[in-house]
Amino acid sequence: MSNLRCDLPASFVVFLVAIPLSLGIAVASGAPLAAGLIAAIVGGIIAGAVGGSPLMVSGPAAGLTIIVASLVQTYGWRATCAITFLAGLLQLALGAGKVARTALAVSPAVVHGMLAGVGVVLILAQIHVVLGGSPQHSAVANLQELPGQLVGSHSHAVMIGVLTVAVLLAWDRLPGRTSDGNVLRWVPAPLPAVVVATLAAWWLGWDVPRVDLPDSLLDGWQPLALPEGTLPGLVGAVVSVAVVAGVESLLCSVAIDRRRPEGVPSSDLDRELMGQGAANTVSGLLGGLPIAGVMVRSTANVEAGARSRASAVLHGGWVLVLALLCGPVIELVPLSALAGLLVVMGVKMLDTTRLRDVRHHREAPIYFITLAGVVLLGLGEGVLLGIGVAAWLALRRLARLSVEVEEGPGPWHVVVTGSLTFLAVPRLLRVLQQVPPGKTVDVDLHVDFMDHAAFEALHDWRVAYQRLGGRVDIDETHESWYERAVTGEMSPARKSPLPVRWWAPWANRRRQVSTNEPDASGMSPSDLLLAGVREYHDSTARLVRPIMAELAFQQTPEHLFITCVDSRVVPNIITASGPGDLFILRNVGNLVPRFDSRLHDDSVAATIEYATNVLNINTITVCGHSNCGAMAGLLAGGSEIEHLPGLSRWLRHGNHSLARFLDTPPGESGEDPDGELSPLSRLCRINVMQQLDNLLTYPWLRRRVEAGKVELTGLFLELETAQVHILDPTAGRFVTVPSQVPDQAEEGTPGPGTAVPDRH
Repeated sequence: MSNLRCDLPASFVVFLVAIPLSLGIAVASGAPLAAGLIAAIVGGIIAGAVGGSPLMVSGPAAGLTIIVASLVQTYGWRATCAITFLAGLLQLALGAGKVARTALAVSPAVVHGMLAGVGVVLILAQIHVVLGGSPQHSAVANLQELPGQLVGSHSHAVMIGVLTVAVLLAWDRLPGRTSDGNVLRWVPAPLPAVVVATLAAWWLGWDVPRVDLPDSLLDGWQPLALPEGTLPGLVGAVVSVAVVAGVESLLCSVAIDRRRPEGVPSSDLDRELMGQGAANTVSGLLGGLPIAGVMVRSTANVEAGARSRASAVLHGGWVLVLALLCGPVIELVPLSALAGLLVVMGVKMLDTTRLRDVRHHREAPIYFITLAGVVLLGLGEGVLLGIGVAAWLALRRLARLSVEVEEGPGPWHVVVTGSLTFLAVPRLLRVLQQVPPGKTVDVDLHVDFMDHAAFEALHDWRVAYQRLGGRVDIDETHESWYERAVTGEMSPARKSPLPVRWWAPWANRRRQVSTNEPDASGMSPSDLLLAGVREYHDSTARLVRPIMAELAFQQTPEHLFITCVDSRVVPNIITASGPGDLFILRNVGNLVPRFDSRLHDDSVAATIEYATNVLNINTITVCGHSNCGAMAGLLAGGSEIEHLPGLSRWLRHGNHSLARFLDTPPGESGEDPDGELSPLSRLCRINVMQQLDNLLTYPWLRRRVEAGKVELTGLFLELETAQVHILDPTAGRFVTVPSQVPDQAEEGTPGPGTAVPDRH
């Protein structure tokens, strides 16, 4: 019953979203309008009850419109229903075979490129309906006919379509709509858009094409008809519907899992695939559209507060009641209003945040080639083309190798980075031949793989070079591996894994043992700093030079990291990050002045604006630490810093943290239930929570957070134990970040290969 109090209102919200989308997708697919409602009912009730994702909502999906439209044109509607039925049986078999995880092996760049391509095709087709015309048989033909359609369209249907688009765009920008107390917050934009367009057409008496529903959802139902065509074509159609709907559902399930509230179990992907199969089997049998998990409805379900699968099931029941009792109301809806809705949906499928992600992972060619293939060739051809490009890029990356030769006053340095395979042997030997004879050569092998052909080529060059009077030393990090290769013993070495280089970015991580720690005894601070610079030039600069050259003209950080200026807090060490990963803002006490603060501070606001609006960072982290001097100053009432006017004014931004600390007695907070923490420790933790709240006082940032475009995270570094804790916002306390590997040494004992500095 406790879940039902949350699921019942959430089901109404999803129901309001589902009605216009289901009708619009049926129009775009060239299917009977009742087929969209049948798919919504079956997807809600059957997939919701049987599937393995508690919060995902299934129904007719825009990503399947191209496939369905093509099938209807090729085989007819009854045969398309049979294909949907067979696709459901195939999904049931795949789910029973526990292969759901295999579907996730498809590159996300292919999936997002496919959805973007579907969005383009949807826009080009439905814009003709908005303009009062009819879509052509292909995206290219729609694009060619668009100028003439734009010039000659002045009907009432155009005005209805434009009005629908205008309401959709303006709805989310209504003042106060996103606030918690506003009832409009729960009304999804598609509903008022269609209602306003329908009322306008009825009030003005415009004669425009409208929805035409049968008297009953199953009126005119006939048994399934076997498609007439070649066997390979039919098999391809069934597999296309099953795989595309299945992959879209599984990706949607994974995405919703990341947003589920605490206490809701994670998805069972194999069960979810079987649930989708059962729903498609029934939908095809009853004459409905193919079904898949839908991100728009699922997101609305989560944001409306759903807690279990009952919300999805109830939403299907509401659609059934509406279809049975309110058919005449639905028939008042103009078709151009549904087309306008689909145009906006197609634009949203061109998600620029997804493009940023694939560009960051250097998979933009996969995305754009898949998109172009879907638009120009078709959905199946475009996806296969994208998968082929993804496979080619993966093989190319496996064969990527960097070989650099550096002449020094002493030994020559040869740095080999990447995968050393037979494909790279010609390049390796070409570079090695640049080294003049008779020199001492240090070869640094920073490779993750070396095949037999590459080993023989390198070994033969070493032997030949040393016969001519030269000397070749293999980097000691890999010497044992190289020597074991010489003897033919290539079993795994029995030693602990080497620590990763802390300075390398996540995307360019290499393994290396730190050496040559400078002796700090008797050195002045300036001498120690210069010694560190020399060490950097001697051992690190040549290794990070390719990284820095790549970052020199563009920065694409992952996080805005707000932390204290305390010298003991080193963000790149506690996050294992490197150059280009963090956009760091440091100040005394890791404070964020409130938007409405009388003591205005543009430096923090400017950093946040630049990070989110220019660098498109979508994660902001506030990191506090124990024994913070700024928090100690707050506890002391500022008496210790009265002679420092600038610092005194700055610490006034922490007064809200102090007030929150005073209002939360020991033992009454989730952070310190037993009242064991010292007052300073409690204030340091409460300060992080308060600064996250301060970020939400910036209206533009709050809107992005509520829309899911920006994520806020709290971290706390306990200096005494070197442990980093993460804020659990639901519980209101910090929890320890679990380690991914078991401890390999006793606490306080350095592990193998760890350099222990001798600093006095």
